[in-house]
Amino acid sequence: MGISAERTPDAGALAEEIFNGLRTALEVFAVDVGVRRGLYRALAAHGPLTPRELSKTAAVHDRYAREWLEQQAVAGILTVSGPDTEGGHARRYELPAEHRRVLVDQEDPLYLATGPQFIVSIAGALPELLEAFGTGAGVPYERYGRGTREGIAGLNRPLYRPETVRSWVTALPDVHRRLADAPHGRVLDLGCGLGWSTIALARAFPAARLTGIDLDAASVEEARRNAREAGLGGRVSFARADAAGVRPDDPVDLVTVFEALHDMADPVGALAAVRGLLAPSGAVLVADEKVSEEFTAPGSELDRLNYAFSVLHCLPATRAEGARVEAGTVLRPDMVRAYAREAGYGAVEVLDIEHDLWRFYRITP
Repeated sequence: MGISAERTPDAGALAEEIFNGLRTALEVFAVDVGVRRGLYRALAAHGPLTPRELSKTAAVHDRYAREWLEQQAVAGILTVSGPDTEGGHARRYELPAEHRRVLVDQEDPLYLATGPQFIVSIAGALPELLEAFGTGAGVPYERYGRGTREGIAGLNRPLYRPETVRSWVTALPDVHRRLADAPHGRVLDLGCGLGWSTIALARAFPAARLTGIDLDAASVEEARRNAREAGLGGRVSFARADAAGVRPDDPVDLVTVFEALHDMADPVGALAAVRGLLAPSGAVLVADEKVSEEFTAPGSELDRLNYAFSVLHCLPATRAEGARVEAGTVLRPDMVRAYAREAGYGAVEVLDIEHDLWRFYRITP
């Protein structure tokens, strides 16, 4: 029943996979340098550039500029042209238009430039994680720092387009009608992070009022700024609060939990709390990781990714909050059903929404 998939152990294959992983990890760190030093932006705006031109444009040392450019070209991220003279300083390097989508355009569906930042922040917390493995303690979310906060938000931001989130809510037709047609519909967005999901919902449903909730104070402050800059400050608000203790003024038509239920210290308590806030025929829309429905080893690529995130980030961050439930990143449908049942809900429906990474649920009292 899914416990094991047949694969003959092979030391050479494992050694090759780890070797390739080491190369990939180092290249990911080099991408992070390019993102955070503004090197890709400089190349996109002014390229093709020589190392000395990039040095002046991006305010970096020319020797580092040359080495980074050569490494990026060898990795296939940049293209290179021009004569091999002046010790390599005469070559010109360009960021192809298609690669700009991944590394520069923050709203492109293929944008992944903050992913390396997230990985680097996890690496920075490894000393505490190693200690936690011995003591059983957790690693507070704040310890992972700005890299995790902005890394997660940047990876998810392209997913939160108004037309995309509207299509998700369309899978709940009764809720969609109220938010689209009735004035002053209410939406509560739990685990909103930097607010991009809340902002997208506000744009998708111009008549609705929205409240984003997050436990991280720095995230809430950035979410407020993002909403102001989007011109939505009057219709969108944010609060730092535990999801299990939230109390909005009016009944809520829709509660959304996008990639956050598995990170909650008390998911049952949070679901129980919002159940009492729902308007008649209101519902909870959950999107969480699209992992296998049962444990299988070896696992799929998505399962491997999510288990790695769970070991290094999600589980230790949740344990640091004195978790009542410790799901980790690998949140399977049966676990969502169990949480909802314990929280007093009557129905959990897996929605027919196409998504590469997430599975969607409607939870109804």
